[in-house]
Amino acid sequence: MLRVLDVMFAFFGLLFVSPLLLVLWGIGLFRMGSPLFLQTRAGRWQRPFTLIKFRTMRPDTASVATHLADASAIPPWGAFLRRTKLDELPQLWNVLTGDMSLVGPRPCLFNQQELIAARARHGVFAARPGITGLAQIAGIDMSTPELLALADAKMLATLNVKNYVRYILLTLVGHGSGDRVRPHDNPPSP
Repeated sequence: MLRVLDVMFAFFGLLFVSPLLLVLWGIGLFRMGSPLFLQTRAGRWQRPFTLIKFRTMRPDTASVATHLADASAIPPWGAFLRRTKLDELPQLWNVLTGDMSLVGPRPCLFNQQELIAARARHGVFAARPGITGLAQIAGIDMSTPELLALADAKMLATLNVKNYVRYILLTLVGHGSGDRVRPHDNPPSP
């Protein structure tokens, strides 16, 4: 049932927001030079897939988890996209093609070994990764791998149509702040 909702919401979502996607793509092309960001992530059963987002960091930024990136890599346009969560809209395509769900654990990079190990221990990779979920609305990000994996496992154990809709609605009204970005002059903690 949830996959049917994914397909339906993603299809109509893409149809409805396509004019906005074109505007954001054009502004991103002008401001960033490269409006889309494509990155290989770990999907269901740890199979690789290509995540599609609007670019929020400068194109020359290293491919690391957001909490390891420096805030200076995010120009004002990128900060706006992150704050409004508009950078996530192209992932509706990932949902439509079956690589992702609207609700599920956020897909991680393959170099996030601690998070991958924690998610594997808790059975999180049995589900499609999602655009939003319990961890996102609770403000738990990838900087705390074990806590994130536990939140993902809890969400998956209780995921039903009611919670699916609840997570989406809470995301749309602004719950959660996204992955933390390191302040410009603070080195990452060990």
